[in-house]
Amino acid sequence: MARSPSIYLAVFLFALALASPARAQETKKIRLGYPSLAFTQAHIWVAKEVGLFKKYGVDVDPVFLRGGQVATQALAAGDPPLVNVGTVIQAKLTGFDLALIAAVENNYYQVVFARTDITRLEQLKGKRFGISGFGSATHYAALILLKHLSMEPNKDVTLVPAGPDAERLGALIAGKLDACFFNLSTAPVARRMGFNELINVADLGVEVQGNGLATSRPYIKNSRDTVMATLKGYIEAIYFIHANKTEAQKVFAKYMRTSDPEVLENSHVNYVKTIPKRPYPTLKGIQFMLDMLAPQMPHAKSAKPEQFVDLSFLAELDKENFFGEMTKKYPSR
Repeated sequence: MARSPSIYLAVFLFALALASPARAQETKKIRLGYPSLAFTQAHIWVAKEVGLFKKYGVDVDPVFLRGGQVATQALAAGDPPLVNVGTVIQAKLTGFDLALIAAVENNYYQVVFARTDITRLEQLKGKRFGISGFGSATHYAALILLKHLSMEPNKDVTLVPAGPDAERLGALIAGKLDACFFNLSTAPVARRMGFNELINVADLGVEVQGNGLATSRPYIKNSRDTVMATLKGYIEAIYFIHANKTEAQKVFAKYMRTSDPEVLENSHVNYVKTIPKRPYPTLKGIQFMLDMLAPQMPHAKSAKPEQFVDLSFLAELDKENFFGEMTKKYPSR
C-alpha cells in the first residue's frame, strides 16, 4: 500500500526532534563581571571551568573589571548584567535599581602592609595609603580602619587609588605608597618581600556587606530564569571548592595568574575558612554601610537594608532543598 509523503515527513521530523534534545534546552550566553583576582571570586572561575554554569543552562563569560568602582559602574550600565561585587548599596543610593541576590563576604578581609620603617598603625598618619579605587571595597575598608584610628581620610592619611593588588604591590616597592591593603591571596607575597604586616581589617570585628552576586531589578524581572540558573552554578561551585582542593587550585592558578604554591595554598585555606556555603546577604552589614554613608549621602539615613537585596532566589532554593542536595553531593572532608 502506498504511503503518503506527509507520513514520511512526520516520521522524519519526529526522528529529528529525538536526535536534538539540546535544542529545547539551549544555553543562554551571558557575561558575569568580577572586580579582583582574589580567591573571593573563585566560585565564578570554577563554575566556568568545571562546567557548573552550563549544567544549569547558562554559558557564562567571566569578565575582569579592575576594582569595585568599575564593576559597579558596569553593572549600573547593564553590561555585564550580573557582577560579583559588594558596592551596590552606594549605587542604589545614587538612583540605580540594583540588588544583591547572594553574598559571600560579611567582613573586609584586607590586610595592611607597610614599608619596613612603619611598624605601628599610628605611624600611618601623614602617609600615602593605597586602595584599588574610590568607591571600592578597599576604599570602605580604609574608612573603617581610619575611623578605628581616629584619623580622617585626606587630612591625616592620603588615600591613593592605585589599581588591583599587583599594581599596589609595584607602587609599594617603588616607594610611591607608604602602605596599602592586600587581599588574603596576595598577602603571602607581601610577607616574603619583607613588608610589615600591621592588621587584617576583619579583625576589627566590623560586619559589612562585601562581595556578592548582584544584578538590576529590571534584569531580574525580564530574565529571572537566567539569574536563577547562574546562581545555582555560583553556589554549586562554592561547595565544589570546599570539597575539591586540588581541582580548585588549578583554576585559582589560571585566573590569579600564579603558580606560587604558597599563594594557592593560602587562597584555598582562606576560601574554606571565610566563604559560606549558604550565601545570604547580611542585613546588619548593609545597615552598617548605610550608617557610614549617611554623612555624605543624607538619604541613606531613611533607607532600609531590605531595599538592597532580593532574597527570593535563595528562599526558593531553600524551599526545594538545593543546599541539602549540595551537601550530599559534596560532603565535607
